[in-house]
Amino acid sequence: MARPGKTAAIDYAVANHLTHGLLERAACPQDTPFVLVRDADKKGLRLRVTRAGGKHWQFETRIKGKLFTRALGEWPAVSIDQAKSEAHRLRGLTEKGIDPREVERQQQADRAQAIAEQAAKEAQQAKQQVAEALTVGEVWKDYVDQRRPSWGDLHYQDHLTKSDPGGRPSKRRGNSNKTTKPGPLAELMPLPLKELDQARIEAWAAKEGKIRPTSARLAWRLLTVFLTWCSEQAEYAALLPAKNPAKTKKAREALGKAGIKKDVLQKGQLEAWFTAVRQIQNPTISACLQVLLLTGARLNEVLTMRWEDVNTQWKGISINDKVEGSREIPLTPYVESLITALPRRNQYVFGSARTLAMDDKNIARRERKSAAKGKAAPMGAILETSQTGFISEPNTPHTRACRAAGLEGLTLHGLRRSFKSLTEWLEVPVGVVAQIQGHKPSATAEKHYTVRPLELLALHHGRIEAWILEQAGIVYDAKAEPGGLRVVA
Repeated sequence: MARPGKTAAIDYAVANHLTHGLLERAACPQDTPFVLVRDADKKGLRLRVTRAGGKHWQFETRIKGKLFTRALGEWPAVSIDQAKSEAHRLRGLTEKGIDPREVERQQQADRAQAIAEQAAKEAQQAKQQVAEALTVGEVWKDYVDQRRPSWGDLHYQDHLTKSDPGGRPSKRRGNSNKTTKPGPLAELMPLPLKELDQARIEAWAAKEGKIRPTSARLAWRLLTVFLTWCSEQAEYAALLPAKNPAKTKKAREALGKAGIKKDVLQKGQLEAWFTAVRQIQNPTISACLQVLLLTGARLNEVLTMRWEDVNTQWKGISINDKVEGSREIPLTPYVESLITALPRRNQYVFGSARTLAMDDKNIARRERKSAAKGKAAPMGAILETSQTGFISEPNTPHTRACRAAGLEGLTLHGLRRSFKSLTEWLEVPVGVVAQIQGHKPSATAEKHYTVRPLELLALHHGRIEAWILEQAGIVYDAKAEPGGLRVVA
């Protein structure tokens, strides 16, 4: 069959050998919207020529009996060879029963997945970079904030104190010109968490163990628990080694072992101690120290005691117990007399207040401020309470009293230890003493089967108090009516 001439009319009813010249001459008659120039080499390939002169490649076939048409682009932007190559690819798929659209959808899905995986990888890398830059202090703050609801106030305060950077003006009496010292963990806080390895902690322990071993041991225990928590968090676990870097023999040995404290009041020392303590000029501090010994309670439990916690009708005191939350102990006669004799400065039994003398200039200044706020003007002197509302730890007055009595070395916690030790003279049941002091039961029977009402505790506690007062040479009538409460304006 001879090739048609370059000027010969195109027969659109048959397939043609496509050439550049043929496609240039292809035109749509005026009586039809379009014509198709079919390719003789590639079955299904054709050029669609519209009346407006547009020329577009198409590929058409059937897949499982359904018509499939695919646009391949505009000629001459898409050349004859390019159109044939694409038609050849599509023909190969359709002859295998594969729908090109499914292939393309799968390819698009694969590309989208690859893009998403790459984005996730980049985000993870960025997150990792941010995590690697996290300091111990930043993670420590997150740890403290998350664990705060599960902690008591003292445990929470320990975390703040041990990590405190220091440098603030001291609030201790006589140290107003000095600044606070950094806590034992302060030097570790600026370090990146990933650098907190075994060698770093051991070097820290060796240094702190020589300076302040007792405080450093507590700080080390807090740090150990903190690192265990970090290893359980997905965002921090990768920054730490598999083994807790704080749990090493070398670190423990550098901090040393806590010594056994044996500061305690002996029976024969009670008279000298009571004589010195009762001579303390501040009646609130004097009463507080005596209550510490006679109740065996913890210092913070006594300092934070509120008037509403003291039940003079049923002779009980509600103590804020650090273990159980609260516990009820007897209000013994002598302790009641000490408490009821104290002034009601605020809601705390051992409330703190200090009177400030005022000169004429200060009085005038106070009057102007009070008038501006619509309050009554002060009268010569004012009563200012401490920041907490209760007295601070009476270490200094107690130390002076002990020095005067020849009992140096006796600590405030030693009074709690003394209560337990002195009860041995009376052979009081161990469970009774533990319940009064707020110690956990040490046996199954004690924990699950023994229930002691307040009246039974009062029976033993009253006997303990009476014996201690007898040994101290204090004559006190337990049946006498305690003095009424005084209100200080």
